[in-house]
Amino acid sequence: MVAKIKTGRSIIGALNYNEHKVGLGKAELISAQGYLKDPLDLTFNNKLERLTDLAKRNQLTLVNTLHVSLNFAVGENLDKDILQQIADDYMEGLGFGKQPYLVYQHHDAGHPHLHIVTTNIKPDGKRISFHLLANRASESSRKQVELTYNLVKAEDQGKQQNNIGKPLEQVSYGKSEVKRSITNVVNEVVRAYKFTSIPELNAVLNQYNITADRGSKDSRMYEKNGLVYWVLDGKGNKLGVPIKASSIYGKPTLKTLEDRFRLNEMLRKPLKELLKTKLDKALLKPLSKSAFQKQLKTEGIQVIFRQNDEGRLYGITFVDHKSKAVFNGSDLGKIYSAASLTGWFKHENDTLKEPNKDFQSQKFTDNFSGSASFDNNGDSLLDMLFKEEQQDLAAIGRLKQNTRKKKRKGHSL
Repeated sequence: MVAKIKTGRSIIGALNYNEHKVGLGKAELISAQGYLKDPLDLTFNNKLERLTDLAKRNQLTLVNTLHVSLNFAVGENLDKDILQQIADDYMEGLGFGKQPYLVYQHHDAGHPHLHIVTTNIKPDGKRISFHLLANRASESSRKQVELTYNLVKAEDQGKQQNNIGKPLEQVSYGKSEVKRSITNVVNEVVRAYKFTSIPELNAVLNQYNITADRGSKDSRMYEKNGLVYWVLDGKGNKLGVPIKASSIYGKPTLKTLEDRFRLNEMLRKPLKELLKTKLDKALLKPLSKSAFQKQLKTEGIQVIFRQNDEGRLYGITFVDHKSKAVFNGSDLGKIYSAASLTGWFKHENDTLKEPNKDFQSQKFTDNFSGSASFDNNGDSLLDMLFKEEQQDLAAIGRLKQNTRKKKRKGHSL
């Protein structure tokens, strides 16, 4: 994250700059810290007067305006809630956490960025010094925010720009120095992907022939919350000697990853519906498991099936390499779980059949009520309703038939 600081004498000038962008539809006010109204309820005068009221309390300080821009790396498309937290943490580290300030998210550049407007005059009329603010407080706060939210470091943004389009390479045991290769892959995956568990992390790492391992549940390593990284062969077997997480640059230990799990839970929320839309498109008709994988691969989505020794599907994970989000099927909803999809997939050699009505009904019910309900025979709620309606129609039909028979008997007498 690159932080740029500007100081000046015109609060209204800094405010006008951002409000003009809002008027053009190129920016929006996402936070108003220290204001008594919600951002959407603030008028221009509300925004201005809160800051100028403070500035008037120190007539001797002419340079009383702070205008900050926080610039994120290309691809760091952060949710609005996260951006608000980043702005708050940065301003706290800068020494302006108790000042009122306005946070604008701009959409007029190739990279995500924020603008923050405030004043350095405090309620008691004293000023916050701008001396060395950019070189000391801002640098310290910026680095802490980068660590907390696992952002691309300011020093690395230029390097990242040069590396766009250059994917990570699989680790080949014996062809490169193991620790360096593991470090490169693990650090990039941890930084870029949004996973919420070790298995989800491994869903990404495994494609580069690496796995994160806590050991067996009765092992001392597991008990002590230890973590190591192995190189794998093409069949998923561990090779060589594992590398301790604590010895890797960046220290991707279990404690570090658990902090990342909690953050990723929020970061991936806005990406769930987009993934479900792509899955729904692929599930319009029955496919074999391999055809399902192949179709989603064209969308940049990797489908990982987990099967037991008998070949029974018991788990499914989706890795969206475009949005860098990882989801277990059950996290997306019941209908995307392995249990539901097992009945939907057709065998590799089956001829194309009609869509599975139970599965389609289940999808309709989920979309309508938010959850799927099943009876003991596995029928969806929608099917049950249709059955009841069909039974009613059949009963009406029998009643009409009996009525006609009685009429005929009456005429014959």
